[in-house]
Amino acid sequence: MPVPPPGPCRVAALDVARGLAILGTLATNIWIFSHPGGFLGYLVDPLAGTVDQVPRMVEALLMAAANGKFLGLLMLLFGIGLAVQHASARRRGRPWPRSYGVRAGILFLDGLVNYLLIVEFDVLMGYALTGMVVAWLVTTSERVQRVAALLCAAAHVAVIGVLTAVLVVVPAGDPAQALSRPNPYADGTWWELVLLRVDAAVLFRAEPVLILGLGVAVFLTGRFLWEAGLFAPEGGRWRRRLMVLGLGAAPPLDLGLNVLGGQAGAFLARYTTAPVGATGLLALVAHLGVRRAGRRPSWPARRLAEVGRAALSCYLLQNLVASALFYGWGAGLAVAASPYRLPVTVLGWLVVCAAVLGFAHLWLRRFPRGPLEEITARVTGARRVLEAVPAGG
Repeated sequence: MPVPPPGPCRVAALDVARGLAILGTLATNIWIFSHPGGFLGYLVDPLAGTVDQVPRMVEALLMAAANGKFLGLLMLLFGIGLAVQHASARRRGRPWPRSYGVRAGILFLDGLVNYLLIVEFDVLMGYALTGMVVAWLVTTSERVQRVAALLCAAAHVAVIGVLTAVLVVVPAGDPAQALSRPNPYADGTWWELVLLRVDAAVLFRAEPVLILGLGVAVFLTGRFLWEAGLFAPEGGRWRRRLMVLGLGAAPPLDLGLNVLGGQAGAFLARYTTAPVGATGLLALVAHLGVRRAGRRPSWPARRLAEVGRAALSCYLLQNLVASALFYGWGAGLAVAASPYRLPVTVLGWLVVCAAVLGFAHLWLRRFPRGPLEEITARVTGARRVLEAVPAGG
């Protein structure tokens, strides 16, 4: 199989994909931040508070466009990152997966801080645990890894299928409950939200457990695609196939489930069709990177790559800024501007994106990596800063 150069270099398109995944994750989460009932209200009725049909339809379409795609893209990129780190550990003769355990532990602590102090829908803790499972799996044979990926995917689809059937059969919650009082997101202090996350940890931490099988399958898929040369010139066949599947075949089904299937359909799409769409997004970024190899990246690509180079720091920053904008301990826009939720949410996403892009650009002009990335590098000993190269370089 064609493999990207093993030398000490960054693939610029990977940084672009990470930046896209970070800002795309915000495109999903921003609707949770702007919900008048907060995350608990969003779980009951994502569209609560919007009465007019046209705004409701636009909100539903925007939610559907982002639902699950960037969660899947982040998983693919974590799998690729793990493959790169595994190859690096082998070159340097470092023990594996023990050497990865330190990095995973730091990621888990970052996620714990994000969960307790900022938002309850953190993904980092789950990624850290999934990464440890996959870090062990990559030490096994290729056959074992493929079987593990298929079994995990099959088990995941079965579980999601059963839960979707339950959602269809069990009556949906009363939409009025999504806006009920007392509302800790609107009326509570920052510390009261911290206590809420501690008290409701079983509910709020259910998703990372639910998608463990999906995570293992998608992490391994990311590794397979990396080693198959998805970001190398020789990987054109893979890129074309994934773009046809992820950007051509999957979106109509995904959109139909999200828009016409109600909460059960959105749930099913998030954990089945959306990860397929994510492979198409990854292939598209890789295709554009290979196509522009040797040329100066465009302005948007450079800005996204900066976010990608400081992805962990930018992820926590965007959650903090969005919380300050929409929660009651901050500007409280989720309730104060609820009659205008659609334009305020879109504007809020743009404002937070601008803040994150500006932070990444200014920080990386002075420092080689983001602040949280620097802490990780110091603890793990990975101090060397690698030069970015075009995807085909």
